[in-house]
Amino acid sequence: MKTNPSGDSDIAEVLPQHKFNCRSLEAYLNQHLPGFGAEPETKLTVAQYRSGQSNPTFYLQKGFQKYVLRKKPPGSLLPKAHKIDRECKVQKALFATGFPVPKPLLYCSDTSVIGTEFYVMEHVQGRIFRDFTIPGVSPAERSALYVAMIETLARLHSLNIHSLQLGGYGVGAGYCKRQVSTWTKQYEAAAHQDIPAMSQLSDWLMQNLPENDNEENLIHGDFRLDNIVFHPKESRVIAVLDWELSTIGHPLSDLAHVFLFYFWPRTVLMTNHSSYFQEIIGIPSMEELISTYCRCREITCTLPNWNFFLALLYFKMAGISQGIYSRYLLGNNASEDSFRFASFVQPLAETGLQLSKRSFRTTLPQKENTPKLFVQTRRGQELLTRVRHFMKQHIFPAEKEVIEFYVQNENSVDKWKKPSVIDKLKEMAKAEGLWNLFLPAVSGLSQVDYALIAEETGKCFFAPAVFNCQAPDTGNMELLHLYGSEKQKQQWLEPLLQGSIASCFCMTEPDVASSDATNIECSIQQDGDSYVVNGKKWWSSGAGNPKCKIAIVLGRTKNTSAARHKQHSMILVPLSTPGVEVRRPLSVFGYMDYFHGGHFEIHFNQVRVPATNLILGEGRGFEIAQGRLGPGRIHHCMRTVGLAERALQIMCERAAQRVAFRKKLHSHEVVAHGIAESRIAIEEIRLLTLKAAHSIDTLGSAGARKEIAMIKVAAPRAICKIVDRAIQVCGGAGVSQDYPLANMYAVTRTLRLADGPDEVHLSAIAKLELEDQARGPRARM
Repeated sequence: MKTNPSGDSDIAEVLPQHKFNCRSLEAYLNQHLPGFGAEPETKLTVAQYRSGQSNPTFYLQKGFQKYVLRKKPPGSLLPKAHKIDRECKVQKALFATGFPVPKPLLYCSDTSVIGTEFYVMEHVQGRIFRDFTIPGVSPAERSALYVAMIETLARLHSLNIHSLQLGGYGVGAGYCKRQVSTWTKQYEAAAHQDIPAMSQLSDWLMQNLPENDNEENLIHGDFRLDNIVFHPKESRVIAVLDWELSTIGHPLSDLAHVFLFYFWPRTVLMTNHSSYFQEIIGIPSMEELISTYCRCREITCTLPNWNFFLALLYFKMAGISQGIYSRYLLGNNASEDSFRFASFVQPLAETGLQLSKRSFRTTLPQKENTPKLFVQTRRGQELLTRVRHFMKQHIFPAEKEVIEFYVQNENSVDKWKKPSVIDKLKEMAKAEGLWNLFLPAVSGLSQVDYALIAEETGKCFFAPAVFNCQAPDTGNMELLHLYGSEKQKQQWLEPLLQGSIASCFCMTEPDVASSDATNIECSIQQDGDSYVVNGKKWWSSGAGNPKCKIAIVLGRTKNTSAARHKQHSMILVPLSTPGVEVRRPLSVFGYMDYFHGGHFEIHFNQVRVPATNLILGEGRGFEIAQGRLGPGRIHHCMRTVGLAERALQIMCERAAQRVAFRKKLHSHEVVAHGIAESRIAIEEIRLLTLKAAHSIDTLGSAGARKEIAMIKVAAPRAICKIVDRAIQVCGGAGVSQDYPLANMYAVTRTLRLADGPDEVHLSAIAKLELEDQARGPRARM
């Protein structure tokens, strides 16, 4: 059921012109829809959604079961419009891939049942925002909702149309030309008066078609906020609705649709935005959303012919408005205010003409006196300030209490638990909106935004966990967000995002060189409707956390004919499953890392889990791993910049306090030079970290491979040296429990192995550099 943010229904009694034989429908569904007749004593009730101007949509309820029905409107219809079978076909294909759409359950071509073709889908309960300004939510949530929407669109456009098996769904190349021609014909067929701006805009569009009018992607055709169902509480898309206009075509036409109200004429008053759109705080700029879209699709932010697609959008909207008014005159429209659309056509066409003459910058504007590559958004700056304040007011003062807890419980049964102060700090952070900052779909932050925030949290070993931004959960949540099915997200991602459970990641193995991940031997074999997991894993971080409930396991699925990088899969294994044996914790330079749940060896002995626990599909393990290890790899580097700042602070404080050979330590040249070298190194790795983050934001993880690999090598190396200098300045105290430096060194040295050893990254950097050199100077810019 579609609901507005307050939870009020937008359904009402079926309009007279759309009534149909409910008994006939009920009889048909009893016979053809599995499970529909489970409660035979209950009566089918039918109501109609008042939103929408196209195919009538109805809410069906029989007992506790809820469905949604879409059908053709009655009466005379425009040619090629209202193809209800296409909607059902594309939703079936998308649902099979895990893309968020309601599950289609049944298609009926027999017009004798209710008078027209129809299909039935699952009912999805969530939030639909009819007002595009999203009143009643915080600016932070408003931004996150828009980011989630644009990420979902990028995900749609990243799907392979051949693997969707939508043969014949669209003509393909030449989409833009066909769109101009189709909407011109539909407008002319419905026009009730002559509007010169429509003719002028049609002519301009036909004369300025994009040169690359051959892109072939599955596009929605009407992608906008009120066709999106969001999670009831989270800024997460759970369903995309209304696929009537979907086809194979140019993805930028969909992207342009997102910005419909960014240029909406003030003279056209609409009920679904309460005030002028761009004056609302929290709505991201067009440049910010385009940057997010391009990052997710791993394409450049330079969008040629952007003015064409915006002009085409307004031409289509003018044509749609004319069609709505035409159906009103025929008595076929679902909306009671359809008569108003007659006055929309001219101003929309005139806006399209104005946009056709504008030139647009689709990259983020640079701020004065700010490094060109590393611009934080307003939201990023605001959250960084709030995180710094929270760290100063709450986290640093609690540091002593947390350390004392682990010292006192080192040999007790409570050693893997977290002190109660951590739970209190988490609740405070969640209440202040400082939660899940690492995930753009929730936080609305770019990687550059998050880099500086992560640096701040890296100054205290337990701070990332307070904000629910701790490894390995961050990588696992990213993985489930990007690749998990709706069922997997509901069962595991939601409680991880809430912080009610924790997770571990099982990839490395004790018996093989896991730096070459194709060596992984743990087997994941299908047996009926289950998979059976057998193997040994170690360095499974977080498995000792009492809240750790789920492991993501990488293993080999038997397929000898597949390429070596397509023989592995990932699967979700609850730690409570019979056959899972958490064997022993592994120490790091003698540290057990109790706070982070340790690093465990885990054995899987004939562990049987449902086939639905497989993530994305067989042979997709390396594809998923690369998605997980993109941002995840540099999150470590971001945090270690903050760790280095803390080590340098300790070094300077010690050098200013201690006297040796009758002068302060900082007066000795060797110490002073160590301080200077440390400052230089921190500035260098911060810039390289930000460059990597910026590259992910603008080019995507694949386009930022070299920058990610470079910072993965450079940051731990440089910070090990900085911490070592701080230890040297502190003397014997530096390696004792009186300072955090020994633990800092252990953590940082381990990062030269985690997510791949230096040698693997160096080989990758060299290969990419040779490729860039071969392409010439521009490739190295």
